[in-house]
Amino acid sequence: QVQLVESGGGLVQAGGSLRLSCAASGYTFSTYAMGWFRQAPGKEREFVAAIIWRGGSTYYADSVKGRFTISRDNAKNTVYLQMNSLKPEDTAVYYCAAASRWLDVTTDAYRYWGQGTQVTVSS
Repeated sequence: QVQLVESGGGLVQAGGSLRLSCAASGYTFSTYAMGWFRQAPGKEREFVAAIIWRGGSTYYADSVKGRFTISRDNAKNTVYLQMNSLKPEDTAVYYCAAASRWLDVTTDAYRYWGQGTQVTVSS
């Protein structure tokens, strides 16, 4: 069974940076894409960023373009989310997701999900 474990969350001041990691294990199928989503209190889960494993194409929500960068490390089966210029509105639980076959990577149709890591940005 595929398992995703997020790490790197924490409390930072506005304007600061955090780097989230998501390590994947137990894959039976090859990875098609991995992505990051977030959910703030009282809000629906929303797309943040995604990366296609083969080729490395990346996708970002408008709200994080220019501030967040998604990347991958094939050898470590890990995806990262570098978050710069953080704003209080970025406060949320961040979830890692993985897919083994094609999908619209900006949707929440991923097959596998991590448990989430809390990111809190103070003003």
